[in-house]
Amino acid sequence: MSVDIVIGVDAGGTSTRCAAVTLDGRVAGRGRAGGANQNSSTDPGGAFRAALREALGAAGDVTVVRAVFGVAGAGESGHARALATVRGVWAELGLPGDPEVNDDVAVAFAAGSAAPVGLVLIAGTGAVAARVRDGRVLCRCDGYGWLLGDEGSAVWIGLAGLRAVLAAIDGRGRPTVLRGRLADALGVPPGDPQAIIRAVHDRPPAELGRLAPEVMGAAGDGDPVASGIAEDAARRLLTNLAAVAPVPETAAGSAAAQGAEPDREPVVLAGAVLAAGPVAEAVRAGVRRRFGVAPILAIDGALGAAGLALRQTGAPPAAHAALLAQAAPQSADPRADGTTGLVAS
Repeated sequence: MSVDIVIGVDAGGTSTRCAAVTLDGRVAGRGRAGGANQNSSTDPGGAFRAALREALGAAGDVTVVRAVFGVAGAGESGHARALATVRGVWAELGLPGDPEVNDDVAVAFAAGSAAPVGLVLIAGTGAVAARVRDGRVLCRCDGYGWLLGDEGSAVWIGLAGLRAVLAAIDGRGRPTVLRGRLADALGVPPGDPQAIIRAVHDRPPAELGRLAPEVMGAAGDGDPVASGIAEDAARRLLTNLAAVAPVPETAAGSAAAQGAEPDREPVVLAGAVLAAGPVAEAVRAGVRRRFGVAPILAIDGALGAAGLALRQTGAPPAAHAALLAQAAPQSADPRADGTTGLVAS
């Protein structure tokens, strides 16, 4: 007998993840494929198709009743193209209904918290900060793509490392171990700027994010140039998060008038840059210091999308929370109360 499910998809610049989830919150199937960012990936439709097929194949005899896609690059300017791509693949696979297509920001928040409102900071291939309410983005900061923004993202870090290497080669900058590390990662001689330039321009922008672990590794080893890049990335990410946060004085004044402590909205961190390493550590400390909460690490964004889809079927927020709990989400701060995102006393 067919089982009713919802579909959640999280598509970024590097990978696309899909989860098929039963209405009682059980994960029935998963799928994964390449990137589907509308601005930087080479074949978004192929990635959606492969991830959906894998997840549905694992789920077995099922009927899709709701689907939510969170797609990087599907903001206001890219939404029509993303919607057309998703609908085309959806129809090709013979799936019923009309999937909801949004960008990946609200999905990232829903992958860390089932709260109705809160803040999310994403730093993966790209970077953006936002405040989210009921599955919708209220306001955002950055997320402008690798050429105009995405400050603190993996691509931004990789490019900062490359600029530091070129400056070290031509005498403008300090010596750095990145000269050898990034040349090895690119497969070029360490002292040849033209070879570096050719290697960079031969790659899609999203692939430059693969250099970020080399920069972060050098920072962890104490290289001052790499450490400076990590510090700058964390500072920019925290500035962006502060730009979308509620004005503290407003929240405090409202609570004080009622004789209560001001509510603190949860802060969710998502993306590989914020999972571990020097940037992640600095951002976690900054969130605790500036916002008085311990940040929560998002789990697989496909489960966040599935949680939003569950809620659209009329399932209570508790079903969304239970789905997140199954995947054992962890606070980004080991001293935190993981149930509320507040710092434990």
